[in-house]
Amino acid sequence: MPTTEYGAAAVALTRQLIECPSVTPNDAGCQEILMQRLTAAGFDCEPMRFGEVDNFWATRGKGEGTLVFAGHTDVVPTGPETRWSTPPFIPTERDGVLYGRGTADMKASLAAMTVAAEAFAKQHGDHSGRLGFLITADEEGPATDGTVRVVDELISRGERLDWCVVGEPSSSASLGDVIKNGRRGSINGVITIRGKQGHIAYPQFADNPIHSAFLALDALAKEPWDQGNAFFEPTRLQFGNIQAGTGATNIIPGTLTAQFNVRFSTETDATTIRSRCEQILSQHVSEFDIEWRLSGEPFLTEPGALVDAVAASIESITGTAPILSTGGGTSDGRFIAKTGTQIVELGPINASIHQVDEHISLDDIPRLTAIYFGIMTRLLAAH
Repeated sequence: MPTTEYGAAAVALTRQLIECPSVTPNDAGCQEILMQRLTAAGFDCEPMRFGEVDNFWATRGKGEGTLVFAGHTDVVPTGPETRWSTPPFIPTERDGVLYGRGTADMKASLAAMTVAAEAFAKQHGDHSGRLGFLITADEEGPATDGTVRVVDELISRGERLDWCVVGEPSSSASLGDVIKNGRRGSINGVITIRGKQGHIAYPQFADNPIHSAFLALDALAKEPWDQGNAFFEPTRLQFGNIQAGTGATNIIPGTLTAQFNVRFSTETDATTIRSRCEQILSQHVSEFDIEWRLSGEPFLTEPGALVDAVAASIESITGTAPILSTGGGTSDGRFIAKTGTQIVELGPINASIHQVDEHISLDDIPRLTAIYFGIMTRLLAAH
């Protein structure tokens, strides 16, 4: 593709999207901008609003093989704007760097994939298969009315998704050096250990849940869940918060609560984690309960058609072969994985995401556009 022409268009679109103050779950007009451009490029765009969240599904072409680009228009709050060097929703260029909320996570990706699709449609109007977009405004928030709802709707229609590229900022030190070909599962728990409240000077008339919790929580933290595998590091449990007490210095509390998260590999599952946690707790405390919330199961795309196409496109633009990784947090890929599609995440350098003065190198936007174009070409134009 003519990198200069389309690269400039991608930079301009990135700037336009940053100007939309789309703090989650507010889309602030981003999706209308994208849908107008995709419609002009021959896509059929279908808005899908669930609750207070805007989403859309767009496709172009027919036949076997559907390649989907997925992403989100919402961004995290800015924090105190006085801490920013320049206003967060006024895209500002300094020394070859573009600053603004959402530059890396993930409006540059949205711009790059949109402009790449425009170029692809222009050069390969009769491409094989389908090219699709799945865009939400509920990724940075609770993620209840976004991608998960769109995917459920597509499944109910019998839609087949073969390959999916999620534009999350996956790169570490240079563009395309890392692609995510899977993610760990994530499950949250809140333990409540019950004792008996009493005067701290008369412990014989009380039951201190703090004391009984020490061994139980330590055992959970030290439990060897699994050894991981070639793609995933070992499963780990981490406590995020522990609370007990009334605020008084002379009262033994009646309850203790502890919040924890388990990031787990494909070597275990949520059912096993629940069962083992309850077994360990029952060995140390007599009265407890756990509230569970499963954020997502682990998923993995092994080397194959999608990974090969993404890696080849990156190497053709950057000259460097990417590393495959399943590290980091969760993404909307966990919802799309339910369709059985091959999924990778590929986007800008993630060092500044969610921070004050979030930014992206201006040179990386045209290169990311060219990489996305190369993926489209390898999967849909070569058939």
